[in-house]
Amino acid sequence: MSKGRSGGSYRSAISGRYVTAKHGKASPHTTVRESAGPSGSSGPHYRSAISGRYVTTAHGKASPHTTIKES
Repeated sequence: MSKGRSGGSYRSAISGRYVTAKHGKASPHTTVRESAGPSGSSGPHYRSAISGRYVTTAHGKASPHTTIKES
């Protein structure tokens, strides 16, 4: 029996660690769904765990429990 695609990974905005899909779906305000994409960005960026949108560096640093730093 083969595994199906999980549809993306979830990362905790609080700890920065990967969490299970079940936890990610149950905690949408503190987790971010990450999908596979090309690597080699132009440096670190911050993304809101609540909206999923990219936010400014100042906002990301001021809100460490609801944002994810992506390298």
